[in-house]
Amino acid sequence: MTKQALAIMVVLVLLLSGCAANSGGGVSPSGGVRLDGVEVREYKGEKLGSVNEFRENSIKGPQTVDQASYRLTINGLVDTPQEYTYSQVTSDHAAYEKVVQLDCVEGWSVKVLWAGVLVSDLIKDAGAKDAANTVIFRAADGYSTSLPLAYIEENDILLAYKMNGVTLPAERGFPFQLVAQDKWGYKWIKWVTEIELSSDTAYEGYWESRGYTNSGDRDKPSLGQ
Repeated sequence: MTKQALAIMVVLVLLLSGCAANSGGGVSPSGGVRLDGVEVREYKGEKLGSVNEFRENSIKGPQTVDQASYRLTINGLVDTPQEYTYSQVTSDHAAYEKVVQLDCVEGWSVKVLWAGVLVSDLIKDAGAKDAANTVIFRAADGYSTSLPLAYIEENDILLAYKMNGVTLPAERGFPFQLVAQDKWGYKWIKWVTEIELSSDTAYEGYWESRGYTNSGDRDKPSLGQ
């Protein structure tokens, strides 16, 4: 590929991308996102951003997931595949809270209080096989991304169901959003429906297959290898 062709490809990716794709024009819905309560705006003396500061930039727009029929599956290189209802995830597993900032490749960021379960706890239920080293996440809208299993375990990565004390609205990924701390926003997959344990370290998700780095490390450029 020539340098000119590569430059054109990068420009096209940037035009199509938000965090990674800003199909919503970078603004919250008129009047703001509807919440099921009043969001917390300070936690242990630290000021928090608002749910309404996040931009709508999903690949197919906000997904409406029916809680009653929703199932989260844990499969792949596991001893015992699991399938959970929403309440089984939220009620049968220990809850954790942490303040984490999402940084978008567009240049905006929002810091909020996330509450959820540890992805590693869900994986323990299924029992990861020795060959598993990669976790692939898939969503209701067809989006996917992956992260190293070691990163998931060492950083206590959350699968969140609340932000700032309120249930995730559809716009923010109900029923579950991954809190991929220290990673660019395209790793923060929303509307999670499947967690697959894999040995494919080269797996490329939606935006990774379009030029974004597979690592998604926030302290490195988002494009290129």
